[in-house]
Amino acid sequence: MYSRASAVLFIALCCAGPASANSIGTEHEAPYEVCALCHSLDGNSRMAKFPKLAGQPAPYIEKQLYDFLEGRRTNGGGQMAAIVTEISTEDFAEVAAWFASQTAPAPNDQGDVGAGEAAFRQLGCLSCHANGQLEDGTPHLTAQHKIYLKKQMTDFRDGRRDNDLGAIMRSAMTGISDAQIEDLASYLSATQRGTP
Repeated sequence: MYSRASAVLFIALCCAGPASANSIGTEHEAPYEVCALCHSLDGNSRMAKFPKLAGQPAPYIEKQLYDFLEGRRTNGGGQMAAIVTEISTEDFAEVAAWFASQTAPAPNDQGDVGAGEAAFRQLGCLSCHANGQLEDGTPHLTAQHKIYLKKQMTDFRDGRRDNDLGAIMRSAMTGISDAQIEDLASYLSATQRGTP
């Protein structure tokens, strides 16, 4: 048998209406926390599909956010095009600064990387991607997920990604073989940030 207190509680709950996601209270959530589900809060994503953002130059990160928002860049599944709409453009700089300030990732152990290092130097990649001497809009490639690197290089080569300034990456990847991309990705993912 129900008590009078139980009946009052039951009526109060019924009258309260259904809960919504907005009632959880995300108003105090930092904008970069939206990105943490895929990229981890410290920017060192655990899944190879999602790039490590920790220690990347803030201008590069901010440009990618705008490029996804404005349709200049896409990704498989369209997750980024959707998720950037959940962040105010006024907060893009804060998001970029947060991930730029995080500790750079450790390299991955990918075995023999000699062929990739030779290709990296011969293809002139150092002119833009020399660690510690990056232009504002150029990302670090070292200590990144190998699978992610391979996909981005292949996408530039095959025309599926075209948000590079001045078509620099599309030009650099022209004529590059799958084997060379494999070697480059192996070398870069296994290389400590700060070198070469």
